[in-house]
Amino acid sequence: MSSGISEPERVATVTSAPPDTKRSAYTGRLAVVMFGSPGSGKGTQSKFLVDWLRIPQISTGDMLREHIRRGTEVGKAIEARMRAGSLVSDELVNQLVYERIHQSDCDRGFILDGYPRTPAQAQEMMRLLGSVGAREVVIHLVVDYNIIIARMTGRRVCPVCGTLYNAISRPPRVEGVCDLDGEVLGIREDDREDVVRERLTQYEASTRPLIEFFRKSSERLFEVDASQDRPETVFGKIQDALASLLDRDPVQLSGSAMAGMVTDGARAR
Repeated sequence: MSSGISEPERVATVTSAPPDTKRSAYTGRLAVVMFGSPGSGKGTQSKFLVDWLRIPQISTGDMLREHIRRGTEVGKAIEARMRAGSLVSDELVNQLVYERIHQSDCDRGFILDGYPRTPAQAQEMMRLLGSVGAREVVIHLVVDYNIIIARMTGRRVCPVCGTLYNAISRPPRVEGVCDLDGEVLGIREDDREDVVRERLTQYEASTRPLIEFFRKSSERLFEVDASQDRPETVFGKIQDALASLLDRDPVQLSGSAMAGMVTDGARAR
């Protein structure tokens, strides 16, 4: 099952291979919005971007959990809603994001993780970004769901030491047995095929309206094939997407920063 998301003319699909290493001299204010299904490697790519662009990753989930941990008034309200089985309101999430992106470490930009989750949040996000002079770049990691299912259901874990294996990419020396302590490997609940398929179905249903929103409202949406390549190769595609963006929208970066990233992009071609 593929993602089922068609590619319009204005969306740039990036397929070129990257060099082994690149360095960013980015100095503008960029808001990177990442979308990727379970198993797409979104978390890994976000970490790569943090290191490359030297900007923070903002996780709304982490912010909510931190308020709960600290016992703030916001945290108490969040916890009460969760106990009642209610979702945290868009207004509260938007306010947390607004406060976070106004902090000094976001002066050069930031990566949004887990936000927006609804078209209404996406519309408010665009307004918030405008208030701080940031320009959105949406990266959508496109995957073949059959490959993702095979990858995730192939995971195995040692019940004693916690070592992770994968029947496809990192098998144990002896099938079904931990290399370190000889224990029989197990399958985590989240890695059962029926659970994986349900997670992918839910992701598709929730993300499709957001992708459609950005297709209509943004000219900086990039779809990157993340099905089979190594994480470093996928990241090279993302770097190329950002470099190609400069050709169309140079106002985002200063002259010196642009030169640095364009040079990187040229090496990738």
